[in-house]
Amino acid sequence: MTSQFDNTVQADALDAEGLYQQLLTAIRPLTATADKPVRLVGIASGGVWLAQRLQKDLGLAGESGVISSSLHRDDFSKRGLSSMGVQTKLPFDVNGATVWLIDDVLYTGRTIRAVLNELFDYGRPADVRLAVLVDRGQRELPVQADLVVARCSVPSTQSLELSQTDGGRLTFRIETAG
Repeated sequence: MTSQFDNTVQADALDAEGLYQQLLTAIRPLTATADKPVRLVGIASGGVWLAQRLQKDLGLAGESGVISSSLHRDDFSKRGLSSMGVQTKLPFDVNGATVWLIDDVLYTGRTIRAVLNELFDYGRPADVRLAVLVDRGQRELPVQADLVVARCSVPSTQSLELSQTDGGRLTFRIETAG
């Protein structure tokens, strides 16, 4: 059930709001026809904003969840507890549900691996799906999103992050990795 847009974009031309609208349009029928309860879970941090907006725009009852990769990261010994800003909050039962993990950027796959471990600490979903705004390639693990809105190439010396203004507008930020 992989849904990919034929949409390769230059990183400096990414329109986060436009990509969000495409994500909303693409995920609507996938959540409306599900035969199991659908739960949206945003991956901290950019995915949380996306999941919250999708929850509202799709008219889904309740609230979306938040999931953190902090405790299951393979670099936890270097980062430690001090790097933990957002903590996992799943205000619903994941058992037997279709869980859509929502993220802003898919890169190496390491965050997704950690998030899956965290999710299964909370129960056993019937299905787990992944939707991302941007896939920047360069995977280190065999992870693939079910729904990708755009692809772009960003050098490994740079990071691509979603940011949100005080008014809720989404934008992408490219920074040199430190």
